[in-house]
Amino acid sequence: MKILIGYYSRTGNTKKMAIAIARGVKKEKLAVDVRDIRRIRPRDLLKYQAIIFGSPTYYGLMAAEMKRLIDESVKFHGRLTGKVGGAFTSSGGIAGGGETTILSILEAFMIHGMIVFGESNDYHYGPVSIGTPDKKIKVICEIYGRKIARLVKKVFGQ
Repeated sequence: MKILIGYYSRTGNTKKMAIAIARGVKKEKLAVDVRDIRRIRPRDLLKYQAIIFGSPTYYGLMAAEMKRLIDESVKFHGRLTGKVGGAFTSSGGIAGGGETTILSILEAFMIHGMIVFGESNDYHYGPVSIGTPDKKIKVICEIYGRKIARLVKKVFGQ
């Protein structure tokens, strides 16, 4: 079983979150690829049991680079059904649109028929960092990676 963490990051903040999420996945003994979204092709998505995308928040939405990949993934509509999906973001401020950014990614995953889950504690939709991820956010990202990995094990039988 393998998980893809795709991210776009101009300042490095979203990349730092991706790396922390990958640490959590590895602690659950699953394979993980962490890749810049610009190096992912739509066909690549078919190889993974889970896809976690991270984007900076731009006007309450994901970066255009990520949206482009999601738009191109329509070629494989229906073939991502049953895979696990997750999302995270870095934002410039508390009311900067972090949750709506995550929801825009999760909406695309749900339209693909993917499985997403919410969190009853903080970060209901996925991790959000305000600016550079601090120690607390990195821990939250690691926990998120572990939770996604555990769900993958349940869904795909390990």
